Amino acid sequence: MPYQPAYAAEEPAAEEVAALPGCTVLEFGAPWCGHCIAAQRLVQPALAARDEVRHLRIEDGRGRPLGRAFGVKLWPTLILLRDGREVARLVRPQDAGEVERALAVLASEP
Repeated sequence: MPYQPAYAAEEPAAEEVAALPGCTVLEFGAPWCGHCIAAQRLVQPALAARDEVRHLRIEDGRGRPLGRAFGVKLWPTLILLRDGREVARLVRPQDAGEVERALAVLASEP
């Protein structure tokens, strides 16, 4: 499941996320967030070429427990998981190289 352009209608439970096999990028943000919109020019091309990486866009905000479980404070926050375990995190990425380096860490984790 490569790049997902829309935010998920419902967020998964933390237990479900912890049980996801393989590589996953959780992207926390909001559809009206200017920083989130701007980051898509970096995130979309980086993920579009990676069919092996699951991408979940999670709308975050008040009353949303998954973002709190991951300690999300600013949007967008990308949390890179391998087999449900966090291996890297990006907060408000500013350039494509930053996203590529994080994805390389994800791919290189055992």
